[in-house]
Amino acid sequence: MTKLLTILLLYACTLPAHAALDAAQVRQLAADDSTEKVAAIRQLTQTADPDAVRVLKAMAADSLFLAGDQAVIIDGDQAFDAASGVAVKMPGAPESITVNNRIRGELAGALAALKLFDAEREVRLASARELQSKVSPEMAPLLAKALEKESDPEITALLTLAHAQASLGHADPAVRLAAVKALAETTSPAIKSVLLPLTDKAREADDKVRYEAIAAIKAIDGRLALAENLGRVFSGLSLGSILLLGALGLAITYGVMGIINMAHGELLMVGAYSAYAMQSVFRAWLPDYIDWYLPAAIPVAFFAAALVGVVMERTVIRWLYGRTLETLLATWGLSLVLIQSARMLFGAQNVEVANPSWMSGGIELMPNLILPWNRIIIVGFALFVLLLVWLLMNKTRLGMFVRAVTQNRAMAGCVGVPTARIDTMAFALGAGIAGLGGVALSQISNVGPDMGQGYIVDSFMVVVVGGVGQLAGAVWAALGLGIFSKLLEGWAGAVIAKISILVAIIIFIQKRPQGIFALKGRFVDN
Repeated sequence: MTKLLTILLLYACTLPAHAALDAAQVRQLAADDSTEKVAAIRQLTQTADPDAVRVLKAMAADSLFLAGDQAVIIDGDQAFDAASGVAVKMPGAPESITVNNRIRGELAGALAALKLFDAEREVRLASARELQSKVSPEMAPLLAKALEKESDPEITALLTLAHAQASLGHADPAVRLAAVKALAETTSPAIKSVLLPLTDKAREADDKVRYEAIAAIKAIDGRLALAENLGRVFSGLSLGSILLLGALGLAITYGVMGIINMAHGELLMVGAYSAYAMQSVFRAWLPDYIDWYLPAAIPVAFFAAALVGVVMERTVIRWLYGRTLETLLATWGLSLVLIQSARMLFGAQNVEVANPSWMSGGIELMPNLILPWNRIIIVGFALFVLLLVWLLMNKTRLGMFVRAVTQNRAMAGCVGVPTARIDTMAFALGAGIAGLGGVALSQISNVGPDMGQGYIVDSFMVVVVGGVGQLAGAVWAALGLGIFSKLLEGWAGAVIAKISILVAIIIFIQKRPQGIFALKGRFVDN
């Protein structure tokens, strides 16, 4: 037993002793002057000591008191010496330490910095991200110490940027120059604002540092502009996907029957309200599966919009073939009927259609470029619908009949194609595709009775520019219109962009009235 105790004693002697915090330094946290408190907080932070975390957390929680010349932490009915953490007798009348907003902000930054030494990677990563906007020159030694210990590449990159920001206030111009060069590789608006003061001769006396800061800001501006333009292109793709879903149906109905359907935008609205209805059903009856309301809404929206389309075609449009002006006025009246019906069923106000959790968030490509998952999925969904429509039109008997009626209605009727039935089925198909577009639109826009009005004109422009009845033309026209609209909006504003697009389309139609892809057939050629 004696031998065992001797071995344990010798082992204990070989362990490194953990020194307590400097009592005078901890006592300074109770100073009357806020500047002295700030200095004490920064000094404790530089130690990177776990005990410093304990003391600063207690101060932030208003649990740090002054008992005579001793700083103590009071936790319930127990008291501990702040410097050593040893339990002490509960003081009779402890004096509270004033913590104002300035001190709280300093404490928050200090605690975030000290988390850089936490054992958990996620804690260190969160701390490194938080420090990107709270770096001060005084943190440079602490960040250098954290860099030496850090092995994770992602955290190391963030710490390198933070250390470079902290080094901008260093007295040595060479250190500041190296920091500017390191920050020049970023694509962050926050870093640009940090470098801007260094371009002023009154703030930065060294010419090399100043010129390097100017060059760094130009490089950052270039990357920011690139990211903004890429973001606009992606927004244009998502807008083009919505227009494509709307225009596919128009390309079919306008190509087959020559009908200018002014109520086509309201078929988008029917699809969007179908998504809202399915969301309500899942919330009421299947709350555990609420994230799957959107897949369930897809067939509901298609058949609901298709049914509305069949009713429109059978009751009104069928009797107006060949009378373009009357059809335009009649379908405009139908659009008003559908809008008022939506107001009566769902109310005049917009309704909320939430994104499922699997459509939330996005992919961060750059600090100012995040691709939202809802728009990525909408683009993929539009391409999937396009593939299905292409297969239907080119690989099925129905598609063959639709193409035949589109190219030469009279000849198709002569060879036995039931043109009246094809009209109804084509109109139902076009309406159903518009309903799918409404489901997609519900994930990025407000859902209300008037939502379809803003897309009908753009959808018609896609059909006219792409070529009547041409799927390839509709694709190119929709994506081109969406991308150019967003690019022009970023440069000239929404109104000028819309006017410019309309002027460009008018000029294009004057030069090529048949669209991008002309419809081929004996009837057309003659």
